[in-house]
Amino acid sequence: MKASSIGTRRLALIGLGILLVAAMSYVVMRSGPLAPTRVTVVQAAEGQITPQLFGIGTVEARRSYLIGPTTAGRVRSVTVDVGDTVKTGQPVAEMDPVDLDERTAALDASVARAGSAMAAAEAQRRDAQARRELAAVNARRYVELGRQNFISTGAVEARLQEE
Repeated sequence: MKASSIGTRRLALIGLGILLVAAMSYVVMRSGPLAPTRVTVVQAAEGQITPQLFGIGTVEARRSYLIGPTTAGRVRSVTVDVGDTVKTGQPVAEMDPVDLDERTAALDASVARAGSAMAAAEAQRRDAQARRELAAVNARRYVELGRQNFISTGAVEARLQEE
């Protein structure tokens, strides 16, 4: 009984496979790459032909140039139209400098800040130079006091380390 059940199942699967292959073949033959090409037949007649051109694509210039504004701002006006011929140096558009005054003030403040930083650095340099000279004078004085045995050699060496 089990052998006949396995045989029946196998026959059912084979039949189902044949049915699927037949269905796929029908679809490929009717609407797939193997489907027949439809042909429209028209009788030849005499008439007028109007020339028409239709196409999809892009139009590009022979040469392209990168142009851009030299300052930040909004476009106030455009002086040329599409297709116009322009010459070297001809303005193409006029810019409206929206925040030019603020940017100029910010740059002036930046220059003043840099000047202040330079003055502070110069003052620090002069202060360091004065401290160095004071340390050298103190070191010479301590060496002299050390020779006269008024201070210990450890104190003299400590002063020499500061120089």
